[in-house]
Amino acid sequence: MKLFATRSSWLALLAWLALSFAAAGVGGLAAADAQEFYSLLQQPSWAPPGKAFGPVWTALYVMMAVAAWLVWLQRAKPHARKGLIFFVLQLVANALWCWLFFAWKMGGLAFLDVLILWALLSCTVYHFAFVSRWAAALMLPCWGWVTFAVALNLVVWQLNPQNL
Repeated sequence: MKLFATRSSWLALLAWLALSFAAAGVGGLAAADAQEFYSLLQQPSWAPPGKAFGPVWTALYVMMAVAAWLVWLQRAKPHARKGLIFFVLQLVANALWCWLFFAWKMGGLAFLDVLILWALLSCTVYHFAFVSRWAAALMLPCWGWVTFAVALNLVVWQLNPQNL
């Protein structure tokens, strides 16, 4: 497989980056005042500072886009199509979480959404692993971060029933 042989492969990478950051942008619209809102919530001692989320998610979105691109380059392989479908679905769930938690302040539904996001990421990693080990490996930091986010969402929701 020649990863860098064609112009279309580079355009595909740009398309996966654009799709990933479009999802980030949709979520970001809901999270415009997220740092202020997040700082007002009671937090567990292990919660990261609000300003950490932007840089972390930026890196994760880049890694996820590259992972999807690697799978797209081998899209004729079994599991590629399913993996890319799960990838797109997890982007939707990720963007929706920001709206549920920050804009609509629906902690319970945000928790349900992050559980669904975790399951979708798990399916994405599973299918990507059959196509490209590198793609699956690039998804693991996001999977780990969302695993952490499941616990954080639950605890913050429980600590702030009046705000969420």
